[in-house]
Amino acid sequence: MLTYSLLLIGVVFSGIAISSQNITSPPSKYGIVVFPGFQALDVFGPLDVLNMLSLEVDIDLVVLAATKDPVSTRTPRARPGTSFAESLAITHTFEDAPKDLEVLLIPGGYGTRVLNQTAPVREYIKKVFPNLRYVITVCTGAGLFARTGLLDGRRATGNKKYWDWVVSQGPKVQWVPKARWVEDETAGQIPIWTSSGVSAGLDVTFAFVKKHYGEDIASGIANTLEYERHLDSTWDPFSAVWNATWNPKS
Repeated sequence: MLTYSLLLIGVVFSGIAISSQNITSPPSKYGIVVFPGFQALDVFGPLDVLNMLSLEVDIDLVVLAATKDPVSTRTPRARPGTSFAESLAITHTFEDAPKDLEVLLIPGGYGTRVLNQTAPVREYIKKVFPNLRYVITVCTGAGLFARTGLLDGRRATGNKKYWDWVVSQGPKVQWVPKARWVEDETAGQIPIWTSSGVSAGLDVTFAFVKKHYGEDIASGIANTLEYERHLDSTWDPFSAVWNATWNPKS
């Protein structure tokens, strides 16, 4: 297994200083934003990978929302009279969130398209973004993030079934229609990792873990979870299934 000292050396030489955060070590302060109608796997897939990571290295997590009330996966599309949904406990509101977050995860789900309820999420993202080291979006979370304008000029991907909606949220984004995930580490900018739909959140998280904590840790977690990673970021059969294209406007 890679030693911690080697991990530190690898991270020191892997990027450019872009914020006030300490970049001589892998990130340790994680936050995830949630909203009504979030996609369960968008949240719990990446978090379970990070749960396992927390058994190997010291990392912390906060779960953020507009209020401290539990947030449900229930969406406006739910069948009338049914109650099949899950709720997530919130640790912090956007008002009392820690100031030292390094990584912000942004999930997707039907709730991303209810723009009035995601307005507080977008405002928080805009406020905290300059102090982050990394952003990771999953699924239609890329559309939510793009609507802030913070993805303008950057490469990104998103859910292919709802591709048209995703790209409509950021006409100045350099959208990649065929990708399992996209890592944009434009020089001098905060690195942004975006994934395709739902289950792709697992692969982008594993890729992030591999880059910042080492292949031994990433493969060990994958084997423990009995998950076969997609290691090629360009693997994307769903781009063809949903006929995802992108024609940049001149």
